[in-house]
Amino acid sequence: MTSPADSPPLAHAHAPITHSTPAVEVLSAEKTYPNGTQALLPVDLTIEEGEFVTLLGPSGCGKSTLLKMVAGLLEPTDGRLHLWRKPVAQLDESGKKMAFVFQSPTLMPWGSVQTNVRLPLDLAGVPRAEADARVTEALALVGLSKFANALPRALSGGMQMRVSIARGLVTQPDLLLMDEPFCALDEITRHKLDADLLDLWRKKKLTVIFVTHSIHEAVFLSSRVVMMAARPGRVVEEFRIDAPYPRTADFMVSPEFSRYAKQLQDSLLRASVDTEEHAA
Repeated sequence: MTSPADSPPLAHAHAPITHSTPAVEVLSAEKTYPNGTQALLPVDLTIEEGEFVTLLGPSGCGKSTLLKMVAGLLEPTDGRLHLWRKPVAQLDESGKKMAFVFQSPTLMPWGSVQTNVRLPLDLAGVPRAEADARVTEALALVGLSKFANALPRALSGGMQMRVSIARGLVTQPDLLLMDEPFCALDEITRHKLDADLLDLWRKKKLTVIFVTHSIHEAVFLSSRVVMMAARPGRVVEEFRIDAPYPRTADFMVSPEFSRYAKQLQDSLLRASVDTEEHAA
C-alpha cells in the first residue's frame, strides 16, 4: 500500500497510542462467500492500541465484511486475524474485551434505556448490583443519565444511538468496532455525536475501528484512514490524519482539514474508478 506523494507523512498523530502489543492484526485475511463472490482480497492491516482507524471506500468494497471478520462474526476464507496476538476466538485469554456498535440501535422497544444497556451484562451473568453501577456509569458517559427509565420510542434517533453506544461501553471494552453508526442522523446530530465519540475514545483509552462513507467524518475522527476499493474488496491506500486532538468545530473549517479532505476525495475517486474498471 502506498500513499500519494502529496499526502502527509505517516507520522503518528497526537493520539493516545501506546505502541505495545498491536490491538488488531489482519494477516492476509480474505473472504469468498459460498456463491463464489470474492468479498475481500487478502488484507494486511495492523492497528496499534489507542488508534482511531476509519475504513472508507465506495459501497461494496468490503468495509463491513472486514469489520465483522475482526469481530469474529465472519470467518475468513483464508488468512488470520489476531487481537492482542491471540486469534479472535481466544480474545478472553488476552484479558481484553471488544464491543460492536451497528448501524441501527436495535433496541428492545419494551425495555427501558437502562434495561437495554444492561442486556449484555445480564446475558453474561454479571451480578445485578455491579451491572447497575456499570449501567449508571455508561449512561453518564453518553449524557443519558436523566433518561434511564425512558422507553426507546420516547427518544430521538441520536439518543437511541447513544443508548447503543452505552450498551457497548457497559462491557468496558478495549476495542470498539462501529459500522456506520451515525449514517441515518441529521448533520448537526452527527457532528455532535462525532465530537462526543472522540471524547469517549480519549477518556476511556479505546482502540476504535470505524466504518463510514463520509470523508468529512473520516478526517474529523481519525488518526488513520484506510481507503478500500471494490470488486473485489481490497485496501488501496492509507492516510495519517496528523492533526492534534482534541479536535473542535474550528478544525472542520481550517485549511488543514480541507487539505486532508481533498486527499481523501481524490483517493476515493481513484478507488471508485478502479472499482468500475474491475466491474467492466
